[in-house]
Amino acid sequence: MEIIHVSAECYPVAKAGGLGDVVGALPRYQREAGHVAKVVMPMYRTKFLNDNQWEVVHKGYTHMGNYWFNYTVIKEQTNKLGFDLYLVDIYGLLDREKPYGYGDDADRFIAFQIAVADWIAVWRHRPDIVHVHDHHTALLPFMFKYCYAYRHLQYIPTVLTIHNGEYQGWLNWDRSNLIPEWDSFKTGLLDWRGVINPLACGIRSAWRVTTVSPTYLEEMRYDAAGLEALLEYEKGKTSGILNGIDNVVWNPATDYYIEDHFRSIRRKKGNSRTNSGYATGLISIPGSR
Repeated sequence: MEIIHVSAECYPVAKAGGLGDVVGALPRYQREAGHVAKVVMPMYRTKFLNDNQWEVVHKGYTHMGNYWFNYTVIKEQTNKLGFDLYLVDIYGLLDREKPYGYGDDADRFIAFQIAVADWIAVWRHRPDIVHVHDHHTALLPFMFKYCYAYRHLQYIPTVLTIHNGEYQGWLNWDRSNLIPEWDSFKTGLLDWRGVINPLACGIRSAWRVTTVSPTYLEEMRYDAAGLEALLEYEKGKTSGILNGIDNVVWNPATDYYIEDHFRSIRRKKGNSRTNSGYATGLISIPGSR
């Protein structure tokens, strides 16, 4: 199975929170399970970009409203993260040092999603799943289904994972021209309480929706920054899946953030009378590096 993760973050390329941790680890474990997993994200100007080797795999030209732009897709050459990593560059929009915090973030991530859709649209094959993460990429399921330029992608199953439902990417309707021309009968999928809400649109349009734990899904049913009723309505396709932990990154025996690493020793087992036998269990104790 070929799984394409589309995300604004991926550790260690760029990370602002837990989203980066998940996208930096999940594809590697999917690869170990026998799947083909890839990550597509913006080409921020980070240390990881400068320290690694890349090859250009695609160049395209498309538009966002009246704004036409070139975009370039590059691939990390050495499979350093344990999966294929692709970065999308759009001059003037994605060429920033940080993922977020700019006044034109809405334009940046809509352009990123358009470039991703435009690139996948020319593939000679179709991936088995496109997995999008949070509101930054949540318009892609809608684009695949209802934007005329990409409707041939409508049969690609899509999954949306909500890592943080507090941020939803709201846009006023006067910015609707940024989204590629869509079937006007589906306009209601973009609207939530009078504004364009990318996260709500993703919940409605994706084939499946997950949250980062069952507990978080239950929490969002009562406190989801205005999406409580929508999550209740869409509960048939929504599930909470507990995030795992990357035991390579967070290994206390090798974690360079820990001053004294942990080591394991064998513990002698027995009583004071016989003093016989040795335990096969291990104890973790602080030890010098």
